[in-house]
Amino acid sequence: MATFPTTPERPLRRDAERNRQRILEAARGAFAEEGLSVTLDEIAHRAGVGVGTVYRRFPDKEQLIEALFEDRITEFVALGEECLLAEDPWSGLVRFLEQATAAHACDRGFKEVALSGAHGLERVARGRQLMYPIVTRLVQRAQADGSVRPDLAATDLPLLQLMLGSLSECTRDVDPEIWRRYLGIVTDGLRTRRDEPSPLQRDALTPEQTQSTMRAWRPGAR
Repeated sequence: MATFPTTPERPLRRDAERNRQRILEAARGAFAEEGLSVTLDEIAHRAGVGVGTVYRRFPDKEQLIEALFEDRITEFVALGEECLLAEDPWSGLVRFLEQATAAHACDRGFKEVALSGAHGLERVARGRQLMYPIVTRLVQRAQADGSVRPDLAATDLPLLQLMLGSLSECTRDVDPEIWRRYLGIVTDGLRTRRDEPSPLQRDALTPEQTQSTMRAWRPGAR
């Protein structure tokens, strides 16, 4: 009597991929909220899978960070390319700055990787190599259009994001959207001309909120 294999290989592969996606989604949420100090045990709990399942997919946390960072960089490249298609070069540049800053502001883990480089210098360098030509073209288009000051360099943009990202970290418990006010001030400074100051999207912090923000600041480790 003939026998046939009964191991359901394809469903097992689907289950493995489903678990992988659950782990990635749980890690993305955990890292965004709490930063990269979150443990794999906590990620397993959030994903609703066993710790062993997490370690089979990602033997150490750095591999999980790597996978999420690659996804984020892919999203940023797509955003930059979309902004390059904007009919108005100034609008395309501002949209890129706004959405990139929003990603840093709402994702502590991504900000830790992208801005500090503490988790994988080679990984961050690869991401910057992908983004630099796109950012350069965004700046050059706006300069050719006459809407952006000619002395702005593409290398200025990541430092502006570092500045705004640091601000968003200090103000997350006071006003998590206040970075938009300062982005408006910054972008006005990038323009070559305007009839009047652009309206700011957020009100200024109160003296009490400012004091709370200043207390939240922590010097970076050398």
